[in-house]
Amino acid sequence: MTTGNVRPADMERITTPELAEKFIAEQVADLRAQIGDKKVLLALSGGVDSSVVAALLIKAVGQQLVSVHVNHGLLRKGEAEQVVEVFRNQLNANLIYVDATDRFLDKLAGVSDPERKRKIIGAEFINVFAEEAGKLNGISFLAQGTIYPDIIESDGVKSHHNVGGLPEGLQFELVEPIKLLFKDEVRVVGKALGLPDGMVFRQPFPGPGLGVRCLGAITRDRLEALRESDAILREEFAKNGLQGKVWQYFTVVPDFKSTGVKDGKRSWDWPVIIRAVNTRDAMTATVENIPFELLQHITNRIVTEVSGVNRVLYDLTPKPTGTIEWE
Repeated sequence: MTTGNVRPADMERITTPELAEKFIAEQVADLRAQIGDKKVLLALSGGVDSSVVAALLIKAVGQQLVSVHVNHGLLRKGEAEQVVEVFRNQLNANLIYVDATDRFLDKLAGVSDPERKRKIIGAEFINVFAEEAGKLNGISFLAQGTIYPDIIESDGVKSHHNVGGLPEGLQFELVEPIKLLFKDEVRVVGKALGLPDGMVFRQPFPGPGLGVRCLGAITRDRLEALRESDAILREEFAKNGLQGKVWQYFTVVPDFKSTGVKDGKRSWDWPVIIRAVNTRDAMTATVENIPFELLQHITNRIVTEVSGVNRVLYDLTPKPTGTIEWE
């Protein structure tokens, strides 16, 4: 079993299906040796890292893995449903699905400060996850989707699934099967495990989810406008060959309105801001040059199909001076 948090200098990069299969076979053997006949718990977000860990563990120990998917109401359109479909229905995972939307949004009501929002979402996630963990018996291990950049940047612990944040009495031995892999390697392994492309090649998505793109105090109607506009943007980028070309793209809905005209009447609605950037390391980013005709088409769809929206804006700011996310 690979030990320590330092990637060996001679470790071969996983770039092909054959190398991925070799890695999977080694990890399955290591996981069975580490876990034995005990149970392991995983917070399954649906992102590529936690999904690959889940698929590896299902292959290694099957029903001994208990996955908990917490829907905090801040996921993109269709993401919670995809997690249930892939893991429960296709992979026969031992999956606990928790719809905690009301609980999170009630806690966030009236909170506009970005850092407070993040802390509330992170703390409430730990509370919900700990409550579900407390209902289970015989759990000895906690699996995490830690990857090598996490170790380099934050001492090896993903804050959104931080085992140290669990209450006393819910401390488990860690299982981190992909902790020495880079993100591109994780994707190759995910493909080899048979996970769908929509999960394996999912864009980077912040732990607080749409909570940092629904600017200011989150309201349910504005959150819905954000979710629907984001779905339109992703659909159109996929149709027009931009899905794999642009590193990250999403919509933002700020907490202010402007006058407009809809259906021959004066309207007082929100704008939607489109953000599309390319980057190598997320330290700097350039703005993608989207064909104007496509931007016009996306604009028309958003203002026509999304309730409460009357304008669409395109963010032309590189990083620096702007960050990739708005909050």
